[in-house]
Amino acid sequence: MDALCRDCFATGTDWAGPCPACGSRRVLRHAELFALTVAHVDCDAFYASVEKRDRPDLADKPLIVGGGRRGVVTTACYIARIYGVRSAMPMFKALAACPDAVVIKPDMAKYAAESRRIRVLMEKLTPLVQPLSIDEAALDLAGTDALHGAPPAAMLARFAAEVERQVGVTVSIGLAPNRLLAKIAADRDKPRGFAVIGRAEAASLLAPEPITLLPGVGPALAARLAARGITRLGQMQALSPREALRLLGEDGPALAARARGEDSRRVQPDRETKSISAETTFETDLATLAELEPKLWRMAEKLAGRLTEKDLAAAGVVLKLKTAGFALRTRALRLPSPTRLPDVIFAAGRELLAKEADGRTRFRLIGIGAQPLAPGAEADRGDLADPDSARRVATQAAVDRLRRRFGQAVIGRGRGLR
Repeated sequence: MDALCRDCFATGTDWAGPCPACGSRRVLRHAELFALTVAHVDCDAFYASVEKRDRPDLADKPLIVGGGRRGVVTTACYIARIYGVRSAMPMFKALAACPDAVVIKPDMAKYAAESRRIRVLMEKLTPLVQPLSIDEAALDLAGTDALHGAPPAAMLARFAAEVERQVGVTVSIGLAPNRLLAKIAADRDKPRGFAVIGRAEAASLLAPEPITLLPGVGPALAARLAARGITRLGQMQALSPREALRLLGEDGPALAARARGEDSRRVQPDRETKSISAETTFETDLATLAELEPKLWRMAEKLAGRLTEKDLAAAGVVLKLKTAGFALRTRALRLPSPTRLPDVIFAAGRELLAKEADGRTRFRLIGIGAQPLAPGAEADRGDLADPDSARRVATQAAVDRLRRRFGQAVIGRGRGLR
């Protein structure tokens, strides 16, 4: 049985007790430990951890990162989670469950900066790093043993310690033969965990688990599967490809394969961005077009800025609305040509919004997204039908320069102030 000390990074075989080198009891043992190369790294309660790092007085207090009472929980620390607070929970429910919680509004610029620092440390391990969100990533360390003089498991343990030392937050790691199992492993031992799932044990380990353990199996799909008598992964594992196709449709064979722990996806460092969006939850419900327009404009400006940062353009616009009763509405519009100008994005979004804002339905959230995306080089080229395009591009570039120098509040449109 391969063994690794997570504190002094010593390696060995058949250790019966604590690490013989340093005495630590944080010892990993697994028959495939030094043969596995695919990892999933997940920062523990990332936003809350960053805030607690910067505010040591909050270390032993329940902390929620999120909006006002009308917003939702972005992240809750592990103390708050003991009270039942969860990400995406409405703030009023979170505060009812944990009334003593400290609430801090998100500082996305700070979190993005810390995420980049962690990404740099990942890339010292391997160039095959695929960011999955601001606080998690998949890594493939195959072939790095010779470079580092140690197996991937040992380098990942060193990486976790380095993140704690340099960044001041903790991470949980899953190590496995593929991305699916690595993700499942990372979720098994949080926070500050390091879990391993080997190829030989995958199917038997997954068999008793609920089908909702698989990424992508949400409540609706789970209900459909339950109606067919399938509630555990072991039941899905037993299906032949033909049976899976007949019972579960086109996705059936792939679902059955994932239930057995099979996953052929590679770690892709240049994963394509599918969409970019911005949204906000209101302090009070809004119903009229006049009330909603200023909110839409500010989201259009945010979206335009994010597109510019990523050198992308919107080839289409998606409007998102959530009613006071939490019903979700999405409406989409394809643009005549790609853009990242906020006024063009706003105009398209307003066209969609005007059909929904009838004054009778009250909304608690509005968002606007760019989908599909186009390369930034294709944005706002202008043509004979739009002779003012070049002037608008120049005006927006001047606004962007002012904001980079003096801050976002230095200049704005009147429609955003109403």
